[in-house]
Amino acid sequence: MNKKKTVFVVDDDPDYLFQTVVHLEKAGYNVISAVSQKEAEDIIDTVKPDIALLDLMMEQDDSGFILCYKLKKKYPDLPVIIATSVSKETGLSFGLDSEEERRWIKADAYLEKGVRAEQLNDEIKRLLKI
Repeated sequence: MNKKKTVFVVDDDPDYLFQTVVHLEKAGYNVISAVSQKEAEDIIDTVKPDIALLDLMMEQDDSGFILCYKLKKKYPDLPVIIATSVSKETGLSFGLDSEEERRWIKADAYLEKGVRAEQLNDEIKRLLKI
């Protein structure tokens, strides 16, 4: 029997976090969640998830980027997805289209919030190779 994969979800929006956790648990994943960069950093000191889903703007405008960097430094093989609505909120545009963006963002996937549950599932499966 396959071991359930653990998804680490970090988001300061309680509604989004709740909906995402419920969806991922229904999809058969173990889910660990945090509501801030600080809480997430405390968790990753003792737990290595199979994949992480991070919000970008939390305590700081770049909390997700900082957390992604720290996750990749500690667990280089850990797939990381950044899911954000920063483009809608600020007009700033990010992505992983160029080598330069991939080098400084460090994430394996970048999604705009509003992503459908099936799309998130597909992205997680792609990154976990399941």
